[in-house]
Amino acid sequence: MNQIAVTIISAIIFLSAGRSAAQTTSSQPSATLNHIAIYVSDLNKSAAFYGSVLNLQKIEEPFKDGRHVWFTLGTAGQVHLISGAKTSASYDKNEHLCFSVSSISDFIAKLDQQHIDYINWEGTAKTPTVRVDGVKQIYFQDPDGHWLEVNDQKKFQ
Repeated sequence: MNQIAVTIISAIIFLSAGRSAAQTTSSQPSATLNHIAIYVSDLNKSAAFYGSVLNLQKIEEPFKDGRHVWFTLGTAGQVHLISGAKTSASYDKNEHLCFSVSSISDFIAKLDQQHIDYINWEGTAKTPTVRVDGVKQIYFQDPDGHWLEVNDQKKFQ
């Protein structure tokens, strides 16, 4: 009886492992990020914020309708700001964009100079979170309340 149970359990494990591997292996290439669209209430204010705080570079946008500003993220894609949002939205910090910088200390000094409030994950003001992997991170909001994370550029292994 024990031999039958061991055989059944072994078969289940073998079949589950095969099914799991088949689900993660694909002959098709992965989708890649093209752009992130952010709906904003004041296009000029938001464009100035993303350009000056994050040093994002504007790129040409094809619509030329006064409702869009596009920024390049290099090979990562683009950020598209789109005007027309209502000003009363509230966002959860769990939903955020994350940018990496070479020096979190220099970036924090920039935020301080521009009087932009920032917090750590727990909500403590002006104090970075140090994750278990050593990455330092802070959180702050854009003019519409969208959360942004900035961390130092440690590479993931």
